[in-house]
Amino acid sequence: MTSKVRIIGGKYRGKMLSFPNQTDLRPTPSRVRETVFNWLMHDIRNADCLDAFAGSGALGFEAYSRGAKSVTLLEAAKETFLCLKASAKDFDTSALKIIHTKAESFLEKSRDTYNIIFLDPPFKDPNTLMNCINLIAQAKLLKPNGMLYTESPKPIQLPHDIWETHREKTTGDVTYALHVNLEFK
Repeated sequence: MTSKVRIIGGKYRGKMLSFPNQTDLRPTPSRVRETVFNWLMHDIRNADCLDAFAGSGALGFEAYSRGAKSVTLLEAAKETFLCLKASAKDFDTSALKIIHTKAESFLEKSRDTYNIIFLDPPFKDPNTLMNCINLIAQAKLLKPNGMLYTESPKPIQLPHDIWETHREKTTGDVTYALHVNLEFK
């Protein structure tokens, strides 16, 4: 059984993405994506992006549709990973990289840097988000002027000496925000 989500803007607007119908898979709602990509409209074009908890692929494929130069999508669940691979074939590009791995493992080892990192982990483990944020800061995975996008069930407090929250909003049971690493501001 699969579910679907639609790309809402850019070159591939209206394209449907399929993903497994799993209880812990929670695609970013279209209303939230619309707001986020409005926030990022001046930053997304030609950006290198990382979607660390890809799930449905809604954030990563939306970023590519709106002009990102490259998007790396990480997914730990095998069935979900295979759906992402199938969806990526429809885009016929080498700019999309789908990797079957846990986000924390990838962040610990990565030497690549990104303009935008999307962090939308499952809400069931509240420590995962902060662990990933710490790994990103320690490994310096954001490029100068890079942005970190987070989704969580409630507002998060990041160390003020490392991060500045640029924008934040709550819609329903999702708090989403863009953060800037002060080292690169």
